[in-house]
Amino acid sequence: MVKEDRIDVIQYVNPFIGTSNFGTTNPGPIAVRGMVNVSPFNVAGSRNLPLEKDSRWLSTPYVHENTFLTGFSHVNLSGVGCPDLGVIVAMPTTGDLETQYTKYGSTYSDEISKVGYYTTTLDKYNVKVETTATTRVGVNKYSFPKGEANILLNLGLGLTNEQGATMKIVSPTEIEGIRTVGSFCYYKPEEAYPVYFVAKFSEPANEFGVWKKPLKYKGIEADWMSNYNGNTRIKKGFTKEITGDSIGGYMRYNFEKPTQIEMKIGISYVSIANARENLEKETRNKTFNQIKNETKREWNEYLSKIEVEGGKEDDKTVFYTALYHTLIHPNTLNDVNGEYPKMRTRETLETKNTRYTVFSLWDTYRNLHQLMSLVYPKQQSDMVKSMLQIYDETGWLPKWELNGTETTTMVGDPAGIIITDTYLKGIRDFDINKAYSAMLKSANQLDHNPLRPGIRDYIEKGYLTTKTTSSGSVSTTQEYNIADFAIAQLAKELGDKTNHERFSKRALSYRKLFDKEFNLLRPKNDDGSWLTPYNPETGANFIKNLGFIEGNAWQYTFMVSHDILGLKNNMGGDKMFLEQLQKVFDYEQYDMANEPDIAYPFLFNYVKGQEWRTQKKVSELLDKHYQNTPNGLPGNDDTGTMSAWAIFSMIGIYPITPASPIYTFCKPKFDKVIIHLDNEYYKNDTLVITAHNVNSKKNIDTIKIGDETYNSFFVSHKKLTNSGKLHFSLK
Repeated sequence: MVKEDRIDVIQYVNPFIGTSNFGTTNPGPIAVRGMVNVSPFNVAGSRNLPLEKDSRWLSTPYVHENTFLTGFSHVNLSGVGCPDLGVIVAMPTTGDLETQYTKYGSTYSDEISKVGYYTTTLDKYNVKVETTATTRVGVNKYSFPKGEANILLNLGLGLTNEQGATMKIVSPTEIEGIRTVGSFCYYKPEEAYPVYFVAKFSEPANEFGVWKKPLKYKGIEADWMSNYNGNTRIKKGFTKEITGDSIGGYMRYNFEKPTQIEMKIGISYVSIANARENLEKETRNKTFNQIKNETKREWNEYLSKIEVEGGKEDDKTVFYTALYHTLIHPNTLNDVNGEYPKMRTRETLETKNTRYTVFSLWDTYRNLHQLMSLVYPKQQSDMVKSMLQIYDETGWLPKWELNGTETTTMVGDPAGIIITDTYLKGIRDFDINKAYSAMLKSANQLDHNPLRPGIRDYIEKGYLTTKTTSSGSVSTTQEYNIADFAIAQLAKELGDKTNHERFSKRALSYRKLFDKEFNLLRPKNDDGSWLTPYNPETGANFIKNLGFIEGNAWQYTFMVSHDILGLKNNMGGDKMFLEQLQKVFDYEQYDMANEPDIAYPFLFNYVKGQEWRTQKKVSELLDKHYQNTPNGLPGNDDTGTMSAWAIFSMIGIYPITPASPIYTFCKPKFDKVIIHLDNEYYKNDTLVITAHNVNSKKNIDTIKIGDETYNSFFVSHKKLTNSGKLHFSLK
């Protein structure tokens, strides 16, 4: 429970932040790391959809600018760049039964979103919708006017192209079924998998039935009544199981007075029986308001692990909303009984710890997991254990895992970076020897290596070439370097001198791709010659190119925070390093919305006397890109990575080098920050960060750690947390 002296911080969360500007968050309620997220679904059927302009809108069920709502989806992703899920869509309507979403959809008004609660009114029907959620159950309350009313459960709608589903109306108060999902980025549709659900209604329906498109359903087609133009068939009172594409079910009522109906939908990735058990154990005998209040209390417990004082009110909203976003993914995969689906085969396994899913590791290895280690170390420990469970099940650590499938999206070998970073921060209640073996496997196996394609060239030449891969030869080399740096650091900690030396050397092979002509990284051909002609700006704005993934030479050259000294030497010393780094910002090459250059503003701290540039740039970026508005994220939140950047930046520290327990400093946004530390992992109860006049344009003059003046802009995780106090004096 929340300690009595903790403040109520959920008041500062604005779930609408990130619902525009391709942030791909949604305002629907979710529990902390919940399996279920009840989101308004407004990206189907609307005339003002921007889908033709940019496919990234498809990555979310909700876009703030859209005004036409076709239901409420119960299984969603937050802050991702590719579409998936957005399924099990419920919609209340009134009047005659209509099953075509473009016809039954409605504009909406009086929209409110708070932590654990969302409400709006459907203009077409004058129906007030209220939603909340537990970890595995979505809870909906519909306030209907007098007259005929319907609750539709549409299994045809979703964000991707798979539509297969099964449905059975069990009784006038219950529907169960399965929805096929799994085409993340429209990738590997053959690996689609099921989501199981059970929906329970607080009042029995006067009439119920199912609908479907008729072409693929055989045997009873003649019994189905034609609806509208013949494209859909409706069957009243049908209680047999139906299977097909674009199917749905409905509960129909005739109210003599205005009436409220509650609908609870339990979800599982294992079975219908588990979905029913999840629903019963998490919501039995609880009212809508009881569930909402329990979810709010849980959120306040987690969000108040960091308390901030001073600063601007909008800064508090930006801060706590960012913290809220970092507590959505990775999210829970296992059911209340501990069961979850095995990777690939979907066999049922059981876990004692929380089995987490949605590991967008190319994004999150850079800062999100470092935040978890500092503020939520028990969760971070369970996340590492989940990665090791994935290794047990598949023989490989995860890359971009989603609900028991490996999408292999993006590049690099990021899981080991996170494991090393976690271990070096003192979180060690997992099998480090197994983790180390898994990391060495992906670093050494030459053939059939899903984590490191092109590894033979990488080991033999030190880099990938334009022949090795058609895109991203330089940036993939850099990602392998960072993963090897992580192995080297863990090897050192474990006393493996041979591998420490070997992987320390491998971690620097990007230097072979440094071209002094441009003072930037440059792709090489298979024969060792430079790629010619060469434009280092090619690759910005997601343009595919041979050298870099989602970026260009400017946005990647400094992504070697494990070897800044070596990069400086290659560039010709501090002066040239500083000039090149400043050009990234002056030439508008810095991309706040993407990961490769996310740490760049903090690199000025590596040049003594230039630390003010970091403070100035970080403050500018926060003010420009993080705001208390729907477009208040710089772009795709990348499952909390962009939000984690804001959190660290606003409290005055940043984890500059993944797999190294080091923070660098910037000017905080608040007079005082209290981080409540977990005594299972830390000796102090709190880490308190203080500063004065943070809203002024003054820069950091002196730093104190504990009660001693500190003469560096870098500090170890251990020293900082053991001291318990960090103070900035501004001048």
